[in-house]
Amino acid sequence: MQPSKKKWKDFTPTQRGLVIAGAVVQITLLALAQRDLAVRPEEEVRGPKWLWRIVTLINFVGPLTYFCCGRRKMSIN
Repeated sequence: MQPSKKKWKDFTPTQRGLVIAGAVVQITLLALAQRDLAVRPEEEVRGPKWLWRIVTLINFVGPLTYFCCGRRKMSIN
């Protein structure tokens, strides 16, 4: 027997706030990662940009992975 899914009305106000906050953080991370990919030169990205665009769609993990591992640090001369 599967447990019944909670409906939005079943959440407490605190739980609703946490869900909304989590969604805002996730959407913000996605938007920042996609914008960074749009303006960053190809040579400053590890791997193909199209692949990173797909990876950033994976919840929180994708954008965080991109920001940690997907960008090359360029030296300033």
